[in-house]
Amino acid sequence: MSLPHALEYAGTAVFAVSAVLAAGRKGLDLLGVAVIAVMTATGGGTVRDLLLGRTPFWFTDTGYLVTILVAAAITVLMLRWRHPSERVLQIADALGLALFSISGARIAEAAGLPGLIVVVMATITGTFGGVLRDVLCNDIPLLLRPGTIYGTAVIAGATLYVLLQSWGVERTPAGFAGMALIAGLRLIAIARNIQLPVLTIKEKP
Repeated sequence: MSLPHALEYAGTAVFAVSAVLAAGRKGLDLLGVAVIAVMTATGGGTVRDLLLGRTPFWFTDTGYLVTILVAAAITVLMLRWRHPSERVLQIADALGLALFSISGARIAEAAGLPGLIVVVMATITGTFGGVLRDVLCNDIPLLLRPGTIYGTAVIAGATLYVLLQSWGVERTPAGFAGMALIAGLRLIAIARNIQLPVLTIKEKP
């Protein structure tokens, strides 16, 4: 299995776990949990593939769906013994974010797109599944929560990935560096409660 495929499989599994945790907090039934898991784990990659004129990745390789459902089932079973905190959901989402984003960047890069579009595709791949998850669970998407370092982390990591290659670094170590930066920024922001400045416009009295 190539590295891009390994990244996508790992990303789908981790996003499925985060989706089950989110669905469990909302008290959804097993069908609802499965729907949320599939939408979360495939949403970003599907939008990316459609924009690139590709057949959605999980249409041609049903192993992704199997991975999602197995990861979701294992998580459901584990929840019978232990109920994770909100922090666990955030950590799972951060890992999925890093894996999926760089996977999306590699696919966009293979299509011959310029660096800026590679970063855009990475951001879509990494964040859109989480947006679907939060919308379906009736939450404000993490991507849009004021001050949250989420999409910003993806942009930083994908930009590092592109820049390192332009400086002569090979694709694989550049990819791992990008993933480390994405996950690191997100996890540090969670642990330290670091937020971006928020734009506020005061109304005239």
